[in-house]
Amino acid sequence: MSTPRFLIAIPIYNEQKYIQRVLSAVLEHAPDVLVIDDGSTDHTPDLLRKFPVEVIRHATNHGYGRSLRDAFGYAACAGFDWVITMDCDEQHEPASIPRFIEMAGEDGFARWDIVSGSRYISSMDETTTPPADRRAINVQMTEEINTRLGLNLTDSFCGFKAHRVSAMKRLRLSEDGYAFPMQFWVQSVAAGLRTGELPVKLIYKDLNRSFGADLDDPTVRLAHYRDVLHAEIVRCAARLPESAAAGLVQLAPRAARLVG
Repeated sequence: MSTPRFLIAIPIYNEQKYIQRVLSAVLEHAPDVLVIDDGSTDHTPDLLRKFPVEVIRHATNHGYGRSLRDAFGYAACAGFDWVITMDCDEQHEPASIPRFIEMAGEDGFARWDIVSGSRYISSMDETTTPPADRRAINVQMTEEINTRLGLNLTDSFCGFKAHRVSAMKRLRLSEDGYAFPMQFWVQSVAAGLRTGELPVKLIYKDLNRSFGADLDDPTVRLAHYRDVLHAEIVRCAARLPESAAAGLVQLAPRAARLVG
């Protein structure tokens, strides 16, 4: 079997503060890097020109999920076997890249389709405390995802992941925004993909991160995530465990519109 090819994909939006340090560190661990610039309006595009990386640039901001979908498409077209996604705000350590590569390649490159980073398997940094609302939403949504889909995740929102490219081709992802993981996990189970978790450090530097518009309200954000999750479960119900759709006979209006 030939050595698998790994692409590091980094979605960014107005990251001039971090981009140079992050890319310099990433390139120490991996030669193939793709940056998806989601319509940055600061000096990010100028700074990117200093680095030997591939760039997809959106003329306007389309959202986190759209950037990941573009990364999967690029990786497939360029012949990569795996794509490792990570953020550019120094909350994901480039030094962890070799650990993702090692786990993705274990047991003859055949054990996992998704290697998902988890900040909560075990505490690797006792000094970091996540924002209370973000931790609470993560806990609630992770518990519901596990109960409905039969998974054993400890961190359903971590963006530090390795994805088998051939497995991603089996998904039909359409979510553009931060609710992308809700659709992703439903479709991954529906497609029979195999997921393993890998401990990563719990690092929060931007405690005031904006999710855009009304989603900065934790109540609204949680409701939106649930709407997307429930709508995708209904859409994929025939390929999911019976427990997945329990209690979803009557969808909330917003979720019903998502299904439609």
